[in-house]
Amino acid sequence: MKLSTTMQKFVLHWGEMGSRWGVNRTVAQIHALLYLANDPLNAEDIAETLGIARSNVSTSLKELQSWGLVKIVHVMGDRRDHFQSMKDVWDIFFVILEERKRRELDPTITTLRECVLESEGDTETSAETKQRIEDTLSFLEQSTDWFEQIRKLERSTLIKILKLGGKIQGLLGNKR
Repeated sequence: MKLSTTMQKFVLHWGEMGSRWGVNRTVAQIHALLYLANDPLNAEDIAETLGIARSNVSTSLKELQSWGLVKIVHVMGDRRDHFQSMKDVWDIFFVILEERKRRELDPTITTLRECVLESEGDTETSAETKQRIEDTLSFLEQSTDWFEQIRKLERSTLIKILKLGGKIQGLLGNKR
């Protein structure tokens, strides 16, 4: 696959952003390539296009599949596996948020709940520290509850909410 200058810039930047978000740069670049590609690509095409080792491509594709961002498709007349990314940016956004919630927030909430329970009989931890742990737990629980509600909304409703931005404060009767 031949990448235009614009596509190269997008793929490289997506890789940079991925590494800032804690995702391997190559994984992010492969995701970007598959997102931009009009047709499914096989691992050899991906390796050649991005100039990376075939083994690195295989590992990265498994990671993308575990996130649910990439799936295997078959092409008539070709026995090799081909890969394609989700194309809808909203679907990608929610898959990534759900996976991050599952991998990062859910275990944190579990640990914080344990800390709160254990702190009830803990005389060594100050009341202020216990309160900060409880506040953190409350914040994360409220945030994940909000996420669960938001992801159930119709896309058109989500877009309207995003366009409202700060105006939502006025709709709620709060003044700036």
